[in-house]
Amino acid sequence: MKTLTIDGMMCNHCAGAVQKALSAVPGVSSVEVRLDDKQALVNCDDTVTDDVLKKTVVEAGYTVVKIQ
Repeated sequence: MKTLTIDGMMCNHCAGAVQKALSAVPGVSSVEVRLDDKQALVNCDDTVTDDVLKKTVVEAGYTVVKIQ
């Protein structure tokens, strides 16, 4: 599991947009977005790189602060 800290999510619509974008990445099995924590918890295959996840979030209009 990877934890992405995301800046720019202000509402449930934002969280939904991030969840939808990350869920569409091949190799991602589940996504839980926590608006209050500004985090997305992503279950994914080892084939999914941090760069792919970051690019997906940026393309959705948000900023990835860190990935753990």
